[in-house]
Amino acid sequence: ITPLPRRPVAPQLKETQSHIEDAKKLAQGAKTLSELKTALESFQGCALKHTAMSTVFADGNAEADIMLIGEAPGADEDRQGLPFVGTSGQLLDNMLYAIGKTRKDDFYIANVIPWRPPGNRPPTTEETRICLPFIQRHIELKNPKVLIFIGATAAKTLLGTKEGMSKLRGKWFDYPVGENGEVTETLSDQKPDQKNAKTIPATVLFHPSYLLRSPGQKKHAWEDL
Repeated sequence: ITPLPRRPVAPQLKETQSHIEDAKKLAQGAKTLSELKTALESFQGCALKHTAMSTVFADGNAEADIMLIGEAPGADEDRQGLPFVGTSGQLLDNMLYAIGKTRKDDFYIANVIPWRPPGNRPPTTEETRICLPFIQRHIELKNPKVLIFIGATAAKTLLGTKEGMSKLRGKWFDYPVGENGEVTETLSDQKPDQKNAKTIPATVLFHPSYLLRSPGQKKHAWEDL
């Protein structure tokens, strides 16, 4: 039987995989949040960095028990270099204040993607895969007691699910963190391998930008809070 010839790997796919491996090495090499920020700022493997004004790393209280994770910066976030500072960020602050908490004292906030996509478009799957090792390491180093994913994109990326918000909100999930410091790459059709892994309880909240477009859903967001 004549074996089938091996299909060549597309150059773009090889380049993407190379960027992912570089991101993993840089991310895992960081031992503190400060080192992770420096590593992220030095990373050249994501094209979004070259069109953005700022690397948006984090905001809030680094000692807080709860970590909020959104999708990507918008125009205001890009200008100020902080997550959730535009109109949707103001709504988020009001939502947190409504339950007696503030970002300054009670939350630590980051994004899956640290650079603004041009025109506020959604990040591509390739861009997300390249940036994923950094937010995974961010979670490891922060080691929060609770994770809250803001919006469906962040939740689907980090939980490895295709479920929509209607099935995600109001529920709790286990986010696995391996004992060896590695996090399973969950951006796939496969569920994370939870063998020999500790977990962080995680839940999902409507993104404030969605609530601005669909104010009728605010009551559900307040219920979840």
